[in-house]
Amino acid sequence: MATRHRRLRTWVVSACVVVVTLAGTATTWALDRFVIAHVEIADVSQYEAEQSGTDDTSEGTGTGALTDTAYTSDDAAITVTTVTTGSGDDTLTYYVADVVVSDATTLRSAFANNQYGENITQKTSEIAADHDAVLAINGDYYGFRDTGIVIRNGVVYRDEPARTGLAFYRDGTVRLYDETTTSAQQLIDDGVWNTVSFGPALVADGAAVAGIDEVEVDTNFGNHSIQGEQPRTAIGVVAPNHYVLVVVDGREDGYSRGATLPELARIMLDLGATTAYNLDGGGSSTLYFAGEVVNQPSNGGERATSDILYVAG
Repeated sequence: MATRHRRLRTWVVSACVVVVTLAGTATTWALDRFVIAHVEIADVSQYEAEQSGTDDTSEGTGTGALTDTAYTSDDAAITVTTVTTGSGDDTLTYYVADVVVSDATTLRSAFANNQYGENITQKTSEIAADHDAVLAINGDYYGFRDTGIVIRNGVVYRDEPARTGLAFYRDGTVRLYDETTTSAQQLIDDGVWNTVSFGPALVADGAAVAGIDEVEVDTNFGNHSIQGEQPRTAIGVVAPNHYVLVVVDGREDGYSRGATLPELARIMLDLGATTAYNLDGGGSSTLYFAGEVVNQPSNGGERATSDILYVAG
């Protein structure tokens, strides 16, 4: 009997060791994949200068005129508007940046800490300040996932097709595209300046995309549903070199409940967008203008993210 009990205890202990080992391995994997920063390019500004064959890393002319809600320069004209609809628990508050640029390359992207890789994060306002941005929104949080085509400021960073992306061309046009039917190099050859890879597409050919109230963007570890009333960030194009950037606040009763994806599509259509795309939302949704965050991020403060879209001042 004693021998049997010893064998049972040995089996139980061995099983516990296996469970603890597996749990430890899973935790290590999760930390490595979603928490620990992996820097692939330590100085993005220098890397982009080298790839483009120029040492010019200037961000803007610095000659613009700024008021509380508008900015004008030779490069860009920007107007920021706050919109509130509904009342009580049905109140919805969102911010619209209407942006017209003289050259499509004025709308740029920047990475957290001026580095490229996984799990590298910084607040939108800090990335914006580092790049002398007059206007910025959070991007697609490329660093959370390892798929998608990532082209930023005319440079290829990742070529792992996975979903419907949005491409910004050097001629000022913006197009939805299926990443799985092309390559990053082909996009560069076709004149693409920037891509974002999140979604879903909200507006195509001047109409709301059907079925966006059911779509799932990603199912990997750590993601939550993108459906329901949520804080949102979206970008759309009205005409070549004319963009609308929208940030919807949410999760605060009496101030802003957040928007569903169909509601976000309707907002973009009402603003005149012929093409529009959903970016990372929730606590990431941030609009920065004239040196400050103008919306109220749902985390009670900014959540660090991996990238922004911006216009330099």
